[in-house]
Amino acid sequence: MSALVIYPEWLFDGSPIEDTFGDGERAVQWLRRNKHPKNPAPGHPFQLDEWQERIIRAIFGPRNPDGTRKIKKVVIQLGRGSRKTALAAAIVLLCTFGPEKIPGGLIQSAAFARKQARELFEEVALIVSQDRRYNGTARVREYKSQISNLKTRTRYEAVSSEGLGQHGSTPSVVVADELHAWTTEKHRELWRVLSSALDKTNNSLMVVLTTAGRGQETLAYKEVSAAKRIQLGQIVDPHVLPIIFEASADVDWKDESLWHKLLPGLANGYPSLQALQERKIKAEYSVIEREILQQLYLGVWQNQSSSPFVDMATYDRCGIPIDFKALAGKPCFLGVDLSEVSDLTSVVAAWPTDDGGYIVKPWFFCPEDALAKKSRVEGVNYDEWVKAGLITPTPGKSVNYAFVEDQIRQICEDHDVRQIAFDPWRAQKTQQNLMDDDLPVVEYRQGFKSMSPACDEVERAIIDGKLYHAGNPILRWNFDNVAVVRDAAGNRKFDKSKSRDKIDGAVATLMAVHFAAIYQDNASHYNDPDSAGIFTF
Repeated sequence: MSALVIYPEWLFDGSPIEDTFGDGERAVQWLRRNKHPKNPAPGHPFQLDEWQERIIRAIFGPRNPDGTRKIKKVVIQLGRGSRKTALAAAIVLLCTFGPEKIPGGLIQSAAFARKQARELFEEVALIVSQDRRYNGTARVREYKSQISNLKTRTRYEAVSSEGLGQHGSTPSVVVADELHAWTTEKHRELWRVLSSALDKTNNSLMVVLTTAGRGQETLAYKEVSAAKRIQLGQIVDPHVLPIIFEASADVDWKDESLWHKLLPGLANGYPSLQALQERKIKAEYSVIEREILQQLYLGVWQNQSSSPFVDMATYDRCGIPIDFKALAGKPCFLGVDLSEVSDLTSVVAAWPTDDGGYIVKPWFFCPEDALAKKSRVEGVNYDEWVKAGLITPTPGKSVNYAFVEDQIRQICEDHDVRQIAFDPWRAQKTQQNLMDDDLPVVEYRQGFKSMSPACDEVERAIIDGKLYHAGNPILRWNFDNVAVVRDAAGNRKFDKSKSRDKIDGAVATLMAVHFAAIYQDNASHYNDPDSAGIFTF
């Protein structure tokens, strides 16, 4: 897979932008008559560079026959220092005081924290308070983070998850700022409230602003991914305007020509080229500085974990389709990680392959009565995964270990299971029940001594492209969450307490692969001619 750089070429090619009734032109001309106190140029004009002007035209120009805007959502992923706040302020001004205002209308900007929410508010307040043309028209209420148009009773207010109380509001415009940082249940609730409130009006507009973030099970990643597919022409939605500047993890982050593609304001001095060059020097020897440069400036989405086990792009290359039915009769090894009372439990099977790799298949279980709450609180796709058959709901509010035990027995009936490895914590009763039926149960303690060789083997298989996981999304999420710790001797293990989210499937995979590797070593000449047909390309 070659390095990929994504950016909206239409911003720079001079191509015509639809302006049905001239609203795009009116918006641009109105903004140009404003002043911005931060601009040191004579007269302090409100600066709109060409690429910013084209965004304004693309939002407000295209119209339906009744005059309502065609664009209902704008998703902008752009690097730090690219003046996203100034662009958002322009949209707020247009909709509060400019030609896009609606008498009595409400414009809201929202952020993950009160301090962040105030940044956009302060930008708008600075502009209206320093321009005499707003005298007698604009009223700034600092204590409410609110600015009102006294003539039309249109108002703008900044909100955050810390002051969530927006259920009764009916905004016509919402600006969601730095969406990559909306990671808690309060943030997700704020998003649900604001996005559903927009459905109350016919001419609403959602503007999403973000930089690249971490992980794929986040609100921002899902919004950006959908917008990116529209930008790439993979899906068609005329109501969404995607403006995505993004690079894949394998791009040459030291290439300054790449910076100019991904940071459209760089040629005009923002962000500072000199500062980026200084950061590049630090990034040569500092992983943290490199991640900052890649994520916050070049739009490279990072692994969920801040101390990741493997590069997830490398992991993804192992996701070829597998014909699991063809594995009947092949030596099989299970890893079992039983969860806490209401959490995710996983069983993973590993089959050695004749190319020195492993096929792995997970089974995931979660208490049926806990699924809705977990989806809401943790912000991941438990409900969708259940519908897709990727999670088996177990009866009740807590993990039904007997149900999981029955599934293990079924796997043993269907496959040639040689060993069943358990993390012994919470597993004594289940282990004993299976041992009473002469099933091959072994304990696998989670210390450095046992985990480090398994880490090495799984890492080798992933790097070699030989951990064949068929792209299971839950298993991917688990591996993406893994945080690795080392002891004084350099041995590694997965650490649940330091991991960002659930890693149960990854832990079970380590255990299963560990014993599959021992089997492979003991049968180094293993070459089953019946293995053909397992892989389906």
